[in-house]
Amino acid sequence: MKSIFKNFINGILTIVPIILVIYVIYKTFMFLDSLLGNLLKPYFKESYIPGIGLLTTLILITFLGWLSTRFITGSIIRLVDRLLEKIPLVKTIYSVIKDTVHSFLGDKKSFSKVALVTLPGTNMKSLGFITSENLQSFHEPLSGHVAVYVPQTFQVAGFTFLIPKEDIEIIDVKPEDAMKFILSGGMTSQNGDKPAKEIRR
Repeated sequence: MKSIFKNFINGILTIVPIILVIYVIYKTFMFLDSLLGNLLKPYFKESYIPGIGLLTTLILITFLGWLSTRFITGSIIRLVDRLLEKIPLVKTIYSVIKDTVHSFLGDKKSFSKVALVTLPGTNMKSLGFITSENLQSFHEPLSGHVAVYVPQTFQVAGFTFLIPKEDIEIIDVKPEDAMKFILSGGMTSQNGDKPAKEIRR
């Protein structure tokens, strides 16, 4: 019985992560494929192949990206951009989505620096990510602070703290490794100990 139980546990440890990853990839693929796939299926009917919708979406995004660099179409896109930023309520939603996308794919990516934060009044440390080093434009008295996002364990939700620059340590850890460490509650660790460096002031 002990041998059977051990094999059962080994099966769970081996197979369950693989099944969950395949399931997540499948659901993500189906969602992305359905963005334009649902519009294309009536035209393709029986000949529709899963993936055509995703491929069409990628081609369309690439084409629109190319259009944004042209003079006339680029001007129209910028006009729409300014219009969306002026409509009440819509401008809030649009700016949040736009800033979030730019933070991951733009020239100045957020979440690229892993920060070590000391909890006030304790010797305990917490891992977070630098999301903004320019808070002066947001609020003048915060010019000496940075925004640090601290995710919660086992979920993506978290807290944003505004912390003085001198109280921040930037550690030489890959963002994906730090996120994996946080979300797993510290059960996953990578790269061992690395020296910390102070944030640029």
